[in-house]
Amino acid sequence: MHTKQLLKQYLILFCSLTLFSCTQKKPLHNTLSDSEKKEGWVVLFDGKTTNGWHLFNHTADTPAFAAVNGELVSDTNEKTGMRGDMVTDKTYENFDLVFEWKIAKEGNSGVFINVTEDTSYMATWATGPEYQLLDNAHVREGYLNDGMRAAGCLYGLAPLQNKVDPKPFGEWNQSRIHQNKGKVSFWLNGVKTADEDFTNAHWKELVASSGFKKFPDFGKATRGHIGLQDWAKGISFRNIKLLQLP
Repeated sequence: MHTKQLLKQYLILFCSLTLFSCTQKKPLHNTLSDSEKKEGWVVLFDGKTTNGWHLFNHTADTPAFAAVNGELVSDTNEKTGMRGDMVTDKTYENFDLVFEWKIAKEGNSGVFINVTEDTSYMATWATGPEYQLLDNAHVREGYLNDGMRAAGCLYGLAPLQNKVDPKPFGEWNQSRIHQNKGKVSFWLNGVKTADEDFTNAHWKELVASSGFKKFPDFGKATRGHIGLQDWAKGISFRNIKLLQLP
């Protein structure tokens, strides 16, 4: 009798836990919490459309980037839409930007800040510094040797300030870009990876000694569009949120 009662209690407990887990709401992506709303955060991707974004220098064309299952996706196998980097419709100066990203195997992409949009500029990277997004584990031999092209880097300009590896391809990473009065910091999965001042002489020296020196306006602006790179193998974004700073 005791054994039957015990089994019955276990069965009730199991059913209760199963019912509880099934009724729990899944995390709501691409939305703001009540506290974020009070602080003034805005969502830059609504999870359903590419509203608020357009192709760099091609505002009238449909981008290859698309909203798919709550993700902003660049799939290099997709043949519809015009290939190219997307930028925000609005420009931003002092801000805190957070976003999540997952990359395909052998993927390579980036997020640009302070992009100047004009037909005299051939691409987003002609003016805007890049937060590198990369599948570190599957790059060609020697690609990471200079230390300035790993995920989280200020691409081509400075090595990681602190060592951190992105999660394996297909898994979500959390990133942050903070810019205030030209002072910029990058973060990857909670680790600070870059810290530069776009207004000082050291920054000018970094640019002058890099491959970006051939672009006369690169890294000079402290306000501009935010750009997402359409590059190699595919990239997905979600929970892109921005807080404008005073």
